[in-house]
Amino acid sequence: MTAKQPPTIDQIAALSVLGEPSRRALYDYIVLAGDWVGRDEAADAAGIQRGVAAHHLDRLAEDGLLDVDYQRLSGRTGPGAGRPAKVYRRSALEFDIALPPRDYELAGRLLADAVVDAQSSGGDISEAVDRAAGFAGRQLGEAMRARRGRARSAASARAATLDVLQEQGYEPLEQPDGTVVLRNCPFHVLATTHTELVCGLNHGLIKAAVAQVDDSGFDVRLEPDSNLCCVRLRRIQT
Repeated sequence: MTAKQPPTIDQIAALSVLGEPSRRALYDYIVLAGDWVGRDEAADAAGIQRGVAAHHLDRLAEDGLLDVDYQRLSGRTGPGAGRPAKVYRRSALEFDIALPPRDYELAGRLLADAVVDAQSSGGDISEAVDRAAGFAGRQLGEAMRARRGRARSAASARAATLDVLQEQGYEPLEQPDGTVVLRNCPFHVLATTHTELVCGLNHGLIKAAVAQVDDSGFDVRLEPDSNLCCVRLRRIQT
């Protein structure tokens, strides 16, 4: 597991461009074509002028919805074959928007890793889940340490920890007493149907992550709450 990085593409903005009818028509045609499509072909299919199609196609590519290449559409090669034309096809990027943030892919991957581990070792599945969560958590903790950089203060450790948890979708909020509640569970539906399993995984993940950050001053507790994530970060009393 690696920490989620701040997106280079604004997914909501990218998908919002499909609200424009001509862009949606061009995108739908390219998806159905299943191969590279030139500007002339796309313009004819959408019933718009080539220049207008070029503008919309480039906007779709800019927002990550289409890939771009240059090919000779005539099939000829060598001198006199003409310049390669700009062509488009559906991007391999996946757009998965959930409000509030969810990460069922991560939960599924960790549980699948645990099943494979248990099957190969003949061990207990709950112990395999703990190992999978711990391994992923340590990787997440490395991202927290990297975010902290060279700063050595306890405040920098706490800030780095909370920043990465925010990027993972947990929506941390520090209370007046220093306790941090996580207002969102990225595994919400799974946690409501398989509470003990998924909350245990979540707790193991975050506990292993925070353990990698020196001086954060957080004690990671499993404290189920129907309105919040099951994990709380309580300040260690000194």
